[in-house]
Amino acid sequence: MAAPNIINATNITGRTAVANLTTTSATSVLSNAAASNKVFKINTIMVANVDGTTAANITINYYSAAALGGTATEIVSTVGVPADASLVIISKDTPLYLEEDRSIGAIASTGGDLKVICSYEDIT
Repeated sequence: MAAPNIINATNITGRTAVANLTTTSATSVLSNAAASNKVFKINTIMVANVDGTTAANITINYYSAAALGGTATEIVSTVGVPADASLVIISKDTPLYLEEDRSIGAIASTGGDLKVICSYEDIT
């Protein structure tokens, strides 16, 4: 399990992942499999509240294993997203690297109200 040396990267592909938080359980936003030989540079994570009248809370976790496995560490915890609004969690000036066998997940206080979009670079 070794992430590539990004100085010697042979390929950088821009990608976007979307997660619709339909429940109040942890939902995968992005997962980097063990032995993928990739590192993901997360440039942006945004959360949109699609409910027109009610605010909802968001928790975004960094997991120590792929597919929401291992230990969860909060990036943000129970932060309110107003009705019909969006919130930037990670921006290009504060990127996060997702190494092999790691993942990002989201938990909503109310199912069906929040959507997460993640813009990242897939580096090999």
